[in-house]
Amino acid sequence: MSEKSVQKRNYIIEKAREVFSQKGYLTVTMKDIVEACEISRGGLYLYFDSIKALFLAVLEKEKEESDDELEPALSKATSSADILALFLQEQKKEILKRTGSLKRANYEFYFGNEIPRKENPMRKQFVMSVKIVEKLIKDAVEEGDFVCEDPLGAARNMMYVLEGLKVSAETIGITEETVNREIYYWLKGLAYD
Repeated sequence: MSEKSVQKRNYIIEKAREVFSQKGYLTVTMKDIVEACEISRGGLYLYFDSIKALFLAVLEKEKEESDDELEPALSKATSSADILALFLQEQKKEILKRTGSLKRANYEFYFGNEIPRKENPMRKQFVMSVKIVEKLIKDAVEEGDFVCEDPLGAARNMMYVLEGLKVSAETIGITEETVNREIYYWLKGLAYD
């Protein structure tokens, strides 16, 4: 793909991200994307053949950008407990994000599409996050910052709590105080007194 084509594709993805964050996934049409990008329908179809393909590209781009944003902070972390704290801060930001978030679109997409378990990017992300958190907990135990007899169970529990907070933020609304309380409660179980 030429540089110009890559730029055009990225432009479409960015505009589509804005549309998905405003409207969710279920109600977005190719016409919405065409209008947001101010391109022809044919021009859009050169890059994406469906809303589903476009949304998956948006999710992939979002993941890449999220990883890039976290990298500088991770390089400054001095312990596994610090890295876990940074991870939780990023999760908190995502939970509390009111505008520009793809949470609603994400849930609509995964509830509305039959995606084989092994191919489900949301499931893959969850499993990967559990593994990372488990390793951070194990390392923090070795470093003397945490005490935990079941790092895998604690990691799974934390990811389920975070996922529940994300759903709650979209459905019933939650405050920063609520998120802080849940994170504190979870960390208090790991930390030495």
